[in-house]
Amino acid sequence: MNPLNNLKILILLTLVLGFAPFFPEPHLWGKIKWIWGGAEGMTAMDWFDFAFHSLPFFLLIRLIVMKYLINHDK
Repeated sequence: MNPLNNLKILILLTLVLGFAPFFPEPHLWGKIKWIWGGAEGMTAMDWFDFAFHSLPFFLLIRLIVMKYLINHDK
């Protein structure tokens, strides 16, 4: 089975990678606040880091849409 289509793996990735580090605040949340603030001073590494930490969320949303919204119509 493709791990990108496994709900349990994607939930685990989202919890571990998407919210890491947990304290003082999730890294992704800090990047989102930085982008909302105008992204002043963000380098290519910061954008890559944002993409890396947000990828599990996008994969999870994609899987939910594929499995539960599109396939339920059939």
